[in-house]
Amino acid sequence: MSETKVNQPSIEMPTTYDPKAAEQKWYDYWMKGEYFKAGQRPDAEPYTIVIPPPNVTGMLHIGHALDFTLQDILIRTKRMQGYDALWLPGSDHAGIATQTKVEQKLREEGQSRYDLGREAFLEKVWEWKELYANTIREQWAKMGFSLDYSRERFTLDEGLSNAVREVFVSLYEKGLIYRGKYIINWDPAARTALSDIEVEYKEVQGNLYHLSYPLKDGSGSIIVATTRPETMLGDTAVAVHPEDERYKHMIGKTLILPIIGREIPVIADEYVEKEFGSGAVKITPAHDPNDFEVGQRHQLPQILVMDESGTMNENAGKYQGMDRFDCRKQIVADMKEAGVLVKIEEHVHQVGHSERSGAVVEPYLSTQWFVNMKPLAQRAIEVQKSGQGVRFVPDRFEKIYMNWIENVRDWCISRQLWWGHRIPAWHCRDCGEVHVAREEITQCSQCGGTKLQQDEDVLDTWFSSALWPFSTLGWPEKTADLERYYPTNVLVTGYDIIYFWVARMIFSALEFTDRIPFKDVLMHGLVRDAEGRKMSKSLGNGVDPLEVVEKYGADAMRFMISTGSTPGHDLRFRWERVEQARNFANKIWNASRFALMNLEGFRAEDVDLSGSLGTADRWILHRLNETARDVTRAIDHYDFGETGRLLYNFIWDDLCDWYIEFSKLSLYGQDPEAKKNTQSVLAYVLDRTLRLLHPFMPFITEEIWQHLPHEGETITLAPWPKEQQTFEAPEAVKEMELLMGIIRSVRNIRAEVNVPMSKKVELLIKPVHSEAKAILDRNEEYLRRFSNTSLLVIDTDLANPDKAMTALVTGAEIYLPLAGLIDLSQEIARLEKELQTLHAEVNRVEKKLANEGFIAKAPAKVIEEEKAKLADYSDKRDKVIARLNELKSS
Repeated sequence: MSETKVNQPSIEMPTTYDPKAAEQKWYDYWMKGEYFKAGQRPDAEPYTIVIPPPNVTGMLHIGHALDFTLQDILIRTKRMQGYDALWLPGSDHAGIATQTKVEQKLREEGQSRYDLGREAFLEKVWEWKELYANTIREQWAKMGFSLDYSRERFTLDEGLSNAVREVFVSLYEKGLIYRGKYIINWDPAARTALSDIEVEYKEVQGNLYHLSYPLKDGSGSIIVATTRPETMLGDTAVAVHPEDERYKHMIGKTLILPIIGREIPVIADEYVEKEFGSGAVKITPAHDPNDFEVGQRHQLPQILVMDESGTMNENAGKYQGMDRFDCRKQIVADMKEAGVLVKIEEHVHQVGHSERSGAVVEPYLSTQWFVNMKPLAQRAIEVQKSGQGVRFVPDRFEKIYMNWIENVRDWCISRQLWWGHRIPAWHCRDCGEVHVAREEITQCSQCGGTKLQQDEDVLDTWFSSALWPFSTLGWPEKTADLERYYPTNVLVTGYDIIYFWVARMIFSALEFTDRIPFKDVLMHGLVRDAEGRKMSKSLGNGVDPLEVVEKYGADAMRFMISTGSTPGHDLRFRWERVEQARNFANKIWNASRFALMNLEGFRAEDVDLSGSLGTADRWILHRLNETARDVTRAIDHYDFGETGRLLYNFIWDDLCDWYIEFSKLSLYGQDPEAKKNTQSVLAYVLDRTLRLLHPFMPFITEEIWQHLPHEGETITLAPWPKEQQTFEAPEAVKEMELLMGIIRSVRNIRAEVNVPMSKKVELLIKPVHSEAKAILDRNEEYLRRFSNTSLLVIDTDLANPDKAMTALVTGAEIYLPLAGLIDLSQEIARLEKELQTLHAEVNRVEKKLANEGFIAKAPAKVIEEEKAKLADYSDKRDKVIARLNELKSS
């Protein structure tokens, strides 16, 4: 750790906070001091988060800002709590997405990847990667993320590539990776295979085409229906249910495939649903996953009628060279002319689209590499059911996760790309043998030949991402980091990639480390626009987080998105909420300026809370204690919205609006001991408040903290405030609540009758008992100052004055004689409205207490609280009734 020293703080603070100047200054300071670097507390308990690696396809979006801000809050909190906190950064090569971006750029320059060749093209992609990886780092810094850059990883770096090869070969040797010819999801635009979860299904208005296939012997025909008539060119059978009486006599007969003229058999298979449609289905083994299975059972030929771009191939006869959708139109026209098109029905159905390119996905017969997922899933299921699995927050996502892994299908992991981890398999050109190995193979063990070529395909991006929690820490090597920081503590990610990534990380970790990869998974939602719509380029409603930072500062953006977030739910981005967060920052700044102006010459060692503290001093320490306890609990439960509410209310209301105002009496008074006590409390409370706020708003808190009397180099490493029993002061809370209630009531009455605070008023207070009177007597200076009184009377035997504005608080009745200013009829109307409210509250609580179900289930403490409310509301109601009677009779 750096030996940077902190100078004696200056009380001089600018009148306004300048985020731009502060943010760059303090991030540079943190980086120079290496305060984010893990491993500097060898005796501390480790706490680890590995960042969900952003794709090197472009700039970070507002969803990234939310995801990373939540992680930064956790890691900064744990660092301040004394943990050896590691937040490991990195980025993902994002195979299809990145290659698509680079190819698009090449097309704009009039080139293709094939013009360059594989090696030259990959050089271009690496250039792209460096450009955007640097951009991402700059964005991380702008948003104040406390990442340990010394451990930054990339999914294609040497260490992670070694891990990928080890996993691939190991799974292959266990029989869990295999190569086969199967129907896969094919993206004709990107010309690559896709896994099932990379396909987005969209509702599309299409047609259902009913076609008549004649029997060769002329004895009749069979009607089949399809949404993809172009695939009929690859039909190799028509299937019926073996027990369907309509077709039993046709099983084994031969049909003539219209247009093509190929002979195909009628087969029987229980896959066919007798009650659906005509009860007969065309079988196209090379273009439909279900038909493929039927074809395997009946040894049917597999005829592929399209190429990789979705263009009809040589098996399509006269349609060769046509685009698949143009072919569809032409075949329908030809079928109609031939008299075999029975009818066309409009049909709404779900059509798969590539998540990356947007192209309509084609079920396509292809030789690919697959992972046998069932054995891996079984281990994950057993661990989760044993109670030793990952904890999902919110817990409803565990059901979603379990449902997917219990019904998991084999994973197609090969991609027809150049950018990615190349599959570690070598094909012998002489004998066709395939060798899988950790290192390059130069001689075939089968035939001894030396003509070997590495497989052209690369692995699915998610294959390497699935190893991220442990490969980034050095696995498969037994590194010190892996030993210390794994398993990680929490994964923070969006609910939209629970299948893509979360499940696969759990499978991989259990298989290769025998441990779950993280203890908790915090699932957050999407950031939507103010109207609740998903952000997209087409709608033009996206938000650039750096634009928010530029306009309002990083702290305002961080506070808005993090405290507006509820686990598992979407967040609506509203600019007015960013403005509110900016105003909150300004409130803190102004309060701190006031404090510093009254702390001239005050040092950290001068803070002494052992003196005779006033009511407000003891109250604010009690509230600080409660806030520290509740904020810590809320962060531990990942309830950032509640944390924001607690901090906002404490800082804005308790500290700024009340305590700082109350402190002025001592700070500007003539009692040096009272002044020193208040200075101590003010310095202490502001320091601890800044620490609690620091994980959310790191820049402004560091800027203010460095001006305050403090110990240490940076607030980043300042100890987290803990609950302290000595600060508990329930009696001070009771006193302050009475005082604040009276002051609020006076201000409300002034506002109601338009009497400014600058105008002095008479204030008559009738305490309901001697204890309340003692409190008010002790604190009458506060009442005089903050009610601005010309006369203050505190008397338990006070006679109710005529023509006065009234208010009731728990413990006292308040009267403001405002002769000449009050409108009697208005005051009666106001009291009658208040009486209605009190009637409603009394009735509500009475019904609650009369509810047998509530009484049976509610804790005794809650019941007692409700009874106390009833007594309080009833007492206030009685007093309002009495006052109304007085006014009406006057």
